Formats: sequence, C-alpha cells, structure tokens
Amino acid sequence: MSTSSIIGTRIREKRMALGMRQTELASAAEISPSYLNLIEHNRRRIGGRTLLKLAAALEVEPTLLSEGAEATLLLALKGAAGSRKELKAETDRLEEFAGRFPGWAQLVAALHQRVETLERSLQNLTDRMAHDPHLAASLHEVISTVTAIRSAASILADTQEIEPEWQNRFHRNIGEDSRRLAEGAQALVRYLEAGPDSDAEVLSPQDEVQAVLAETSYYLEPIETAGEPKAAVDGTLEKLSAKLESDASRGMLREYLDGYADDVARVPLNDLRGAISTLGIEPDALAQRFGVQLPLIFRRLASLPEDEVGPVGLIVCDSSGTLLQRKEVAGFGAPRVAGACPLWPIFQALRQPSAPLRVHLRQSGRENVTLLAMAAAEPVTQATFDQPALINGYMLLLPVREDASVPTVDVGISCRICPRNACAARREPSIMSEVF
Repeated sequence: MSTSSIIGTRIREKRMALGMRQTELASAAEISPSYLNLIEHNRRRIGGRTLLKLAAALEVEPTLLSEGAEATLLLALKGAAGSRKELKAETDRLEEFAGRFPGWAQLVAALHQRVETLERSLQNLTDRMAHDPHLAASLHEVISTVTAIRSAASILADTQEIEPEWQNRFHRNIGEDSRRLAEGAQALVRYLEAGPDSDAEVLSPQDEVQAVLAETSYYLEPIETAGEPKAAVDGTLEKLSAKLESDASRGMLREYLDGYADDVARVPLNDLRGAISTLGIEPDALAQRFGVQLPLIFRRLASLPEDEVGPVGLIVCDSSGTLLQRKEVAGFGAPRVAGACPLWPIFQALRQPSAPLRVHLRQSGRENVTLLAMAAAEPVTQATFDQPALINGYMLLLPVREDASVPTVDVGISCRICPRNACAARREPSIMSEVF
C-alpha cells in the first residue's frame, strides 16, 4: 500500500486517539462529515488546504499525516520481518502498520535492534572466551597459583611433624601465592568487565592493524594520489603506526601498505574510476580491462570510498582458512578469528583457485540481508618441487542484484552462533538461544 493511500487511516487513528467525533473534526476542517468519512476510509484524495486544516484540528504536523512513519522505522521493520521469514510477516502492509500503530511499530523496531546488538555482543564474547590469549594466560595463572596453594596446604595438613623452618617456608609461600592469586583474580575481573567493545578487545597485532585501517575506511589517499605509490608508503606508515602498540603490528601494516601500493601502481585510481563509469561495478570486466586477476580488482574496489562505489565488503583468508582481513558490510558478520562458516564461497575458491564463484549469500542470525558474493583465489608464493604454492582466498561482498541465474546460499557466521541446526557442515553445537 502506498504512502499516499493511507493518509485517511492516519487521520482516523489520530481522531479516535483524541476522542473526537467525525462531526467535530469535519466542522473544524470546514468539510462535510460524509466527505470526511470517505477520506478516513481512503476513498477520496485529500487536497493541500484540507490537509492543513485537518492537521491543525488534530494538533499534529501535516507531514505526520502525509508522510507517516520515517523511512528509518520502515527499514527497521523490514529487517525485523526478514530475520524471521518463516513467520511470513505482511511486509506489503508495513506502512499501514506503522501509520496506524506507531507505538507498536517503534517497539518492534527497538526489540529487533536489541536482538541484533545482543547477537553481536554474544559473537564477540564467544570469540573472546575461546581465542583470547590474554584471557587464557590469566586463567592459567590463576589455576597455577591455586594449585601451588593447595599443594603447600596439603603438605602442612598431612605432615604430622614438620620442622619449624620448613613450616615457616610453607606459610610464607602460601602467603605470597595468596597475594598473587588475589592480584591475578582482580586483574582478570577488570579485564572481563572491560566488555567486548573496549580497548581490551584488541587481541593481536592483526586486530591492531584492522582497527587502524578501519578508521581510514581502507582508503589511503596519500598512496592513491602519489605520482609514485611506493614513495608514499613510508609517510603513510609513519602516520598510521603512531596508533599501533607493537613492532609486529607495524610490520604487518608495512606489508599491507606495500601490497596496497603495488595494486595502485597496476590499477591507478583515475583509470579505475574511468573504467567503473563505463563498465560499472563488474569485477570480471574490470579485470579484463586492466589485464589483472580478480583478487586485485576485489582489493581495489574495497579500497574506494563508499560514496563512489557504494557499500563494498572484503574477506581475505589464507590457505588454512584463517581470516586475514575483514572489511565488513552491513548485514554480513565475520568472526574475528578462524572458525567461519565453511559454506562461504571463499573456502570453495581455495579448493578451486582457477574457478571464481558468484552467489547470493543470505546469512542467518543477523538481519538476513542477502548480498552478492564473488570469490576467487590467488597464489602468494610460487610452487616448488619441495613446497606447494601458498594461496589466499578473497570474497567480495556487494549489494544484491536481481539475477535469477545467480543461486542463493544460506550461510552463518560461525557454527557456535549459527541458528541453522539442520546443516551438514556444522562442526559444533550452537550456543544461540531460540529467542535469537
């Protein structure tokens, strides 16, 4: 139902909420009650002057009657409907629902947003609990200290006669270990209370580099606009590395910037913009235009500003399936570490490096937004008689396209938080509650 076709419904709902009779509202708007009745049942169009009079009588802004719910509210309701498609919500009547019951509509949208927030928090917390090296080390320290205290206490309890010197030594050890246990426990509590969105969530040099690059939206203008891209690497590294904590992360950032500069040299920014204006966001056509492999085009598209190419996501993994880069796009989540959904086409591309893939991905457990995924792989080292080539996988994420020839695949984020129980690829039970 179009927005304009339910103006009468909004007028009727507002009048009834105010306890006003049709005759009273018609008199205030200087129209007949029969004409108002036709308007309220969406059988007559309403002119601008009449709309202004009705809005004044109802003490609301005219736009509230003519435009109804905001676009953001409708988008949130569509997301809520898409998250539980099996319930078959009447998406064609969202505008009517939001117009007639704005309070309920806002409640549904707020609850859906709350569920999304809880899902993301749960994902971060489960990744953190399973793979956080600081947490593992802290727990190991606490357990080791408890074991030492228990051992010393057992000796004192089980030994009938013990020399005073040894007895004092055991007491001293228990006292020192007890203080160490208290300090370790307090540090562990502080760390856990920091929450998954705090600085404590940065777990590794890779996380540090990802955070720095995310602040630039993966677009490095000094390298893009330099006459010689390699010449701008040192200055960019110096600027960005000020936010890094370790030499390892600086080394990883240097490697990324060198690769970025190589890509810019092979596919310059202005040439890429010109090709996109002619060919559109078509990675295979762009790869042929520049005579390069698809992964390079994937990287270049993911590095361009969103206002030029729209939302573009990029997932990169190595031969083991470990995620190396996660430029996420709205509607598609990626775990921080290994353990992503094995149904992602990026992993199939690793098995078939010469065969790029293109599918529509619908990810369960979030907004259920469908995205276009293109996956390809490329070697990062040359094969030898002693060692096979190392291969990286790339998955480009773009807005969905209306193309019946492209199949749709249902996937998850990772088995641990995926609600799809009937999945042959499941590695471990999901901890997700059915309420999600």
